[in-house]
Amino acid sequence: MKDSKEDYLKINKAAWDQKTAVHYDSDFYDVKNFIAGQTSLNEIELNLLPDLKGKKVLHLQCHFGQDTIALSRMGADVTGVDLSDAAIAKANELAQITESSAQFICCDIYDLPNHLDDSFDLIFMSYGTIGWLPDLDQWAQIVTKFLKPTGEFLLVEFHPFIWMYDDDFKDIIYSYFNVAPIVENVTGTYTDQDAPLQAEMITWNHPISEVMNALLKVNIFIQSFNEYDYSPYDCLRHMEEFEPGKYRLKNFGDKIPMVYALHGRQE
Repeated sequence: MKDSKEDYLKINKAAWDQKTAVHYDSDFYDVKNFIAGQTSLNEIELNLLPDLKGKKVLHLQCHFGQDTIALSRMGADVTGVDLSDAAIAKANELAQITESSAQFICCDIYDLPNHLDDSFDLIFMSYGTIGWLPDLDQWAQIVTKFLKPTGEFLLVEFHPFIWMYDDDFKDIIYSYFNVAPIVENVTGTYTDQDAPLQAEMITWNHPISEVMNALLKVNIFIQSFNEYDYSPYDCLRHMEEFEPGKYRLKNFGDKIPMVYALHGRQE
């Protein structure tokens, strides 16, 4: 497998185009209750988000736009960006259904300067985003380009520790460090392990130090960094709910980090 930009974009876009319809109709995303007014945002990010009334927000890698629309419900003027045509089509459909003012752009985020000329008070990314990006220095340049002076950046993401393991969390098979792209043929999807889907995907493991250093290089300074011993999503094998809406891996319990939240500010 070649590691060219064209290869990984084409492969990953095809995977997400395929997954979107299954995700949209799943109990996992619970679109019905979302349309009725339930937020898709979790306690972790809600505790870290500033007052968004009248603020401009850029939501990178937004999938089919639930969190984008949830942020707009909090009073923000929000633009969501995603690679998948299918996801953006569903995002626009969902925005119309919910009468949301959220706007959407379909492109690779590295190509965003060719699609958007604006600046934002907050850039938001959450859960399953960083691993799809091969170059975090280039990513950080995109973040700083679209932030207003003193603008804020909030990343809530799965902890790289868990991506070292096999799907059953028995053996460490991947490096914690970004040593090479990870090429996998995956069946099913995180909303339904038995869904009749099969796709090749290319991802990268990014250690915490790589994320932080990429942001610090472009003068986005870390205001807070928190690690959590649970996931707000039942999206991996062998998870158990220990409190409403909080999940851990059965064989690890509260002994490992599962999610982290990084809040930065442009200086």
